Amino acid sequence: MQNMLTIISNALCRITGRNVGAQTVSELLIDLSEYVTLTSPAAPAMAKTQRQPPKPPPVSTRASAAELVSAQTVPLARPAGRIVVSRSFADFTPQATFDIKKCDVHRLEEGPPVRAELTREQGLQYYRTMQTVRRMELKADQLYKQKIIRGFCHLYDGQEACAMGIEAAINPSDHLITAYRAHGYTYTRGVAVKEILAELTGRKGGVAKGKGGSMHMYAPHFYGGNGIVGAQVPLGAGIALACQYQGNNQVCVTLYGDGAANQGQIFESFNMAALWKLPCIFICENNKYGMGTSVERASASTDYYRRGDFIPGIRVDGMDILCVREATKFAADHCRAGKGPILMELQTYRYHGHSMSDPGVSYRTREEIQEVRSKSDPISMLKERMLSNNMASAEEFKIMDVEIRKQIEEAAQFATSDPEPPLDQLCNHIFSNEPPIEVRGTNPWSMLKSIS
Repeated sequence: MQNMLTIISNALCRITGRNVGAQTVSELLIDLSEYVTLTSPAAPAMAKTQRQPPKPPPVSTRASAAELVSAQTVPLARPAGRIVVSRSFADFTPQATFDIKKCDVHRLEEGPPVRAELTREQGLQYYRTMQTVRRMELKADQLYKQKIIRGFCHLYDGQEACAMGIEAAINPSDHLITAYRAHGYTYTRGVAVKEILAELTGRKGGVAKGKGGSMHMYAPHFYGGNGIVGAQVPLGAGIALACQYQGNNQVCVTLYGDGAANQGQIFESFNMAALWKLPCIFICENNKYGMGTSVERASASTDYYRRGDFIPGIRVDGMDILCVREATKFAADHCRAGKGPILMELQTYRYHGHSMSDPGVSYRTREEIQEVRSKSDPISMLKERMLSNNMASAEEFKIMDVEIRKQIEEAAQFATSDPEPPLDQLCNHIFSNEPPIEVRGTNPWSMLKSIS
């Protein structure tokens, strides 16, 4: 059988001018499948027909291996007299183990593991989520430059491994609160792309009904999106206190940036959380710059994972989703065991400036940004791992990319066509469950009422 495949592959190479190189026979057949045809003189046009690749099954960590195999091996309708070589999911490596970067630790005898397992299903899910966040942020950039999105807008592209890695390690019932760079977390917490983009454009269909904007998005167990630097940290400690009080074995992930790391309220929150042993994971997303100031110019100590003093800490490669996932699992287990809070520093990077008003190249070079993109991009890193370990094909990623771009374009269409909220709803939803109240001073000629 192997000899037969070798003969076929050599014949294909002669026909197409392609070179086998370092490819395996099966990989070559996948790459060259569009050239494999059987035609007759009576049907010359048929040879020019391009095969439409099959759509991958829905990516879910709950799908069984048998379901995944059957979903891929359904025969495709194709013209008579045409042979197409396809590849079933059974050909792929279902699971692999990877060496990951060792974390630096503070006040811990041991840290997270240095090896991480990844299943094919997980890898595809992670890739889809991170690529969706990336494309969503690039679309937000485009809409802002078209003046369709106005006001503050802080983009998350480059940091996708942080959001996806954290989400992969905690439960949906756990809690999360972050600062104003919140679009990625809003998506990983379950909000649709079209609701996020509609919120950015101020439309009724936005996640906060068009009245929150970029910095104020919410979802179940997700508390924003907060515009005041560092103010979300004491709120997160309070949520962790509620978890402890209710005894529900839940944790609160409380995120802040390196620019907020010197705020006094953060250290007050650390102190209370340590005293009361709150189940709080404090996470500093260190993207190297607080607005336009590098961490070296802003902090006497840039070892942010040590800044909790008596709180244990770990420093993590925030560009590697597996590192983030394993470290967050470790931190969550620490909190659930009743050991109190833990501090994580995710070393990451943002490709855009601090906000849309910041070009991002006045305090750093374009070469620096490009170097990070070429060497440490979280999406490319995951993709290369899966390709090099035969966990997926390049064709699958291409199909997924096309689907994601279509999804983003449809969401953008909704975000630009959905109506803005009417004036009479301006004061609604001030309170969650109170009777309507009059809102003074909104208009000298009318009294607006708030409806919860």
